[in-house]
Amino acid sequence: MSAEEPLFRVVRGVPTAEELAALVGAVIVRSRPAARPPVAASAWARSSRPAGAGSAAGPGAWRASGLPR
Repeated sequence: MSAEEPLFRVVRGVPTAEELAALVGAVIVRSRPAARPPVAASAWARSSRPAGAGSAAGPGAWRASGLPR
């Protein structure tokens, strides 16, 4: 394949510049390798974050943040 030869060509119709850009974007996204799934946190890391113990914003939240849970 030479440098002047296009990677693909339009066989029918007259696409606009926006349609061609959307096509190129779709081809690029589909040609990328799939993303790796996120790594789960270890049991050691999870032990320091009890479920449902997030800090809540609102009146008195600053005071509640210093109280024992």
